Parts: sequence; C-alpha cells; structure tokens
Amino acid sequence: MSRERKLLELKERQDKAKLGGGEKAIEKQHQRGKLTARERVTLLLDENSFEEIDMFRTHTSTNFGMEDKKVFGDGIITGYGTIHGRAVFVYSFDFTVFGGSLSQVVAEKVVKVQEMAAKIGAPIIGINDSGGARIQEGVDALSGYTSIFLRNVLYSGVVPQISAVVGPAAGGAVYSPALTDFIFMVRNSSFMFLTGPKIVKTVTHEDVTADELGGADMHATKSGITHFTYDDEHSLFEGIRELVKYLPQNNMEEPLLQPNDDPVDRIDEELNYIVPENANKAYDMKDVVLKILDNGQFMEVQKAYAPNIVIGFGTLNGRTVGVVANQPKHLAGVLDSNSSVKAARFIRFCDAFNIPLITFEDVPGFMPGTMQEFNGIIRHGAKMLYAYAEATVPKLTVITRKAYGGAFCVMNSKQLRGDFTFAWPSAEVAVMGPEGASEIIFSKEIQTADDPQAKLDEKIKEYRDKFANPYVAAGRGIIDEVIEPKFTRYKLIKALELLKTKRDDNPPKKHGNIPL
Repeated sequence: MSRERKLLELKERQDKAKLGGGEKAIEKQHQRGKLTARERVTLLLDENSFEEIDMFRTHTSTNFGMEDKKVFGDGIITGYGTIHGRAVFVYSFDFTVFGGSLSQVVAEKVVKVQEMAAKIGAPIIGINDSGGARIQEGVDALSGYTSIFLRNVLYSGVVPQISAVVGPAAGGAVYSPALTDFIFMVRNSSFMFLTGPKIVKTVTHEDVTADELGGADMHATKSGITHFTYDDEHSLFEGIRELVKYLPQNNMEEPLLQPNDDPVDRIDEELNYIVPENANKAYDMKDVVLKILDNGQFMEVQKAYAPNIVIGFGTLNGRTVGVVANQPKHLAGVLDSNSSVKAARFIRFCDAFNIPLITFEDVPGFMPGTMQEFNGIIRHGAKMLYAYAEATVPKLTVITRKAYGGAFCVMNSKQLRGDFTFAWPSAEVAVMGPEGASEIIFSKEIQTADDPQAKLDEKIKEYRDKFANPYVAAGRGIIDEVIEPKFTRYKLIKALELLKTKRDDNPPKKHGNIPL
C-alpha cells in the first residue's frame, strides 16, 4: 500500500470515528435538544486544544451478534486539552453509539485518562449522557463501572474531579458523578436516579416522571446532589470553565492568582449600615460577601439547596477563597442537617486543594425540633465541626451579628484552629440569645414580678447590654479584633497575605473517621 493510500486510510478512519453512531443518530440527538459528545468537548475546551486518545478502540464482545456492530471509539470520546490555557483531561459519553452505554472497553478508556490525570496532576471532567451498563456485556460492564469508581475514590483530593450530567444517568452510572467534587446538570434533559420511574411504579406504586424523580431542579433543591444547574448546555459548559478558574491543577499546587484591579484598601461605607439595629430583622448576607470580594464576583455553589447557608468561590486581591456564610434571610441563618452537610463537604474540598476559607457568621444556633433530632442533626452538625477542625488552610472568620452556643463553636471558632476572628460592633457572642438566657438566669425574678413580661423585657435588655456584644469575647482573646465593617475587605486581604506561609499539620494517621 502506497504512502498516499495509507494517509488516505487514516483520514477515512478519523472521519468515520468522528461521526460516532452516524449522521442519522446525530440528527436524532439534535432533535432531542442535545449536543453530540464532540460538540460538548469543543464547547468545554479552549479552541483547537483537544487531543484525542483511543479514537479507534472497539468493543470485543461476541454475544448477541455484537461482533457485527462495532463503532470506532465504542461510545465514548477521551483525551486532553486546555481550559484557560491549563491542562485538563476529559471523557464524553456518546449517546449516538449504543445509547452511550458502558462496555468493558469504554471503562478502560475512562480509567486510562483518570490515571493519566492523576499522574500528571490535572483536573478531570466527565461528560455523562449514557443509558447505563451495556446489557450485552453483563458483568464485564459492571466490573468496568467499579474500576472507574475505585479511581474516583483514589484520586479524590488529588486532582479536581468535575461531572457534567447532560442526559440520563441511571443505576450504577450515577455513582461516578456522585463521587466527584462537583456535578453540573441541565434542565429538561439531565436525569440521575438509581431506579427509573417504571421500577418505582412497580415496587412502590408511585406515579412519578423522570424529571420529578431525578431531574436537575429536584437534585438542586431537594437532594442537594447537583451543585450547578443551567437552562442549556452552552451555559453549563461556560459554568465549568468559570469554576476551573478558581481551582488549582492538583493538591500540590495553589490556585493561580487572577488578574485584579480592585484596590486592596477599597472601603465600602454601606457595610457599616447593612446589619439592622433590630437583632431579629433579616438582611442578605450575600450583599456582605459581594461588597467584600474582588469586583463583586462570587460563584455560588448549591445555590438552591439549604439556602440558610451560602457557599462558593471568589477572590481577594486575586487569590481564590472559599466562602462559607450563614444566611439570615433564610431560617434566620440557623444550622440544620442539610446546611451542615452542604458546608462540611465544601470545606473539605477547599482544604484538600489549598483554598483559604472565609467564614461570615451570623448564626442563632442549631434548628430545634423532633424532625431535626430524628434526622440526626447531632451527627450532621458534627460533620461541619469535623471539617473545620481538620482543615489546615488559612481560616478567617467575620462575625457580623449572632454567634450563639454550639453553632458558634462549629463556625470556625478559634478553638478549631481558626487563624483570625474579626467581629463587627454588631456582633453578639454568647451561649444563647438574650431572650432564652434571661428566661433561665432570671426565672425566679420574672415569675415573682408584678408584671412578668415587663420584668422579662428589662432583663433581656440588661443581658443584651452586658453580654450581647463582641467585647467580652475580645477580652478573652476569642475574637482577635473588633473592626469597623467598612474595613473588612482590607483586614481579610492583609490576614491572607500574612498566612501565605502558614503551616499546620494533623497527627499522622491513615485517615480520620468523620461522622458520616
């Protein structure tokens, strides 16, 4: 065969591989309102940066006539490229080939890029649009899934792992995304569930649609499984590109400094007036966060889930920070089971990847009630406590108002190795709120008073004046500095600069036993 013929054959094979399941299958994919696997990779990566691996691999199954149904790539595209000029690995399930089902070969292709990502130290992004395990391959497909799961676990905390679910993910297919750091979903075409609507109907007699059972909005609001939700795939992939900006390549590096023209000493007078004088009145903690971060830019994570706590990424003087903030606007910022777990996992991610933590605190306590106690709020609250205590990255806290009881302890207190705790003059640091404390401390005086309510109001004021302020805690060294709110940005940036060389270690051990 001539050299020209060999080159022509290569080009023909490449063109055939790029068509996946063929033009008709691609047209069907588009009719469903979905992009193809290759279109998704193109959207995700920098222009012309994708380098494909294993383009010509095919399955080896001979069951059920499969030996006559071979397609180059076997239903998944794998390789590497760049996002903002930085290396990433990617795999993208191709629904046009056997419904994107996972075969032994598909699993081997995924495992190959997982292992390369870990060796090189680069993020890995999985784009999921799959009908699940390839039934014709039986247990081989199942063992393939398990091989992927193992590496999800082994490389957790080693390189950032991101999942885009842009189609169905059912049964075993959901566990790989669930093991990764962040999940992105798109409305109306993304679904994640262990058992589909038909099986649910058979077993539990519940009538439920795929969207109700495992759609993007359900997982964004009720299960908390997804972290980011979008209306279309273009926005979703832009979202992933935005997230990657805040992340380091691996656990041995720090995030890159972002270009920043926001002055370090910028002062925002509105911060002095943002906390209402009435301690029972709500305000939006996101307004505080946006006024302090560089250029008011904040990438919120799990925005619609457990909104009584706010988590997300931003920068201070160009340096990536992870923000954890109580939200007085929802449930008065109280901690409950869901918010505790939401924050704990985010804190552990930031710690794993050298991202400093900034905590904005206004917490009246843990949510009371039988539902919370029965649901294990003790265990869930302990997860957040564990995460803060374990974290060795720089940890800064700003107490804007309430810091009561056990919730104060959990929210990155000094005794959890918090590096600096700043308090605004509006801060109230106490075992409990003035109302509850007064009812206990002054119970006899109140009961024997001619006007119990008037006496209670008097004692509440007395307690608030004496204890509901930051100065008792500052006098004990529990608060490092009481600051004027408008200087908060400057104080945080100066503290972060100082902490750049911080070294903190945990005792040698295989791993801890977080209260799961």
